[in-house]
Amino acid sequence: MLPAAAAPAGTAPPTILVMGDSLSAAYGIPLESGWVRLLQQRLRQQGYPHRVINGSVSGETTAGGLARLPASLRRHKPEIVLIELGGNDGLRGLPLKQLRINLDRLSRYSRAAGARVALFEMRIPPNYGQTYAQGFQDSFAVVARAHRATVVPFFLARLVEREGMFQDDGIHPTAAGQPLMLDAVWPVLEPLLRESKSAKTAYWSSIPKS
Repeated sequence: MLPAAAAPAGTAPPTILVMGDSLSAAYGIPLESGWVRLLQQRLRQQGYPHRVINGSVSGETTAGGLARLPASLRRHKPEIVLIELGGNDGLRGLPLKQLRINLDRLSRYSRAAGARVALFEMRIPPNYGQTYAQGFQDSFAVVARAHRATVVPFFLARLVEREGMFQDDGIHPTAAGQPLMLDAVWPVLEPLLRESKSAKTAYWSSIPKS
């Protein structure tokens, strides 16, 4: 497979926008070690021309992401939006109805802008009771079905049973855990890459033959 190359003059590569919180903002580790930066590397290795814009902010909530999303959509015009938000809402006990409203709007705005959407399933400890925790987890699939979006299964699941995967706070993954997080995202993302409007075939055909 051909390696990715710089876009020819006047041709912008398709964009993937990541809207996340500290789990995607490489909290506590070098930025280049985070799964989002590793995603950009894998895209190039696999021959995809997409560029990745990391719009993640540590401590972000669905409401905060919703406030920032319209401007990001206008600026970057992404073909794919990865929504990794909700964890901080759950830790604060946000009512599930409001969580679903926010996730719905994040998905709807992204779809209206012409992007394909993937929602990251999040899970929380049963601090607010098992009913809340299960309803929280189910919210992501419920919203995804409503918008024909895809769901990234809880991408920390592979880290839980392994040593050295979390920082001292027990919440944020170490650099060693980032490749496993990417491996959880990739099977969901790759079909979206193949289906995107500016798929590789169209992109490479725009490059003049030497």
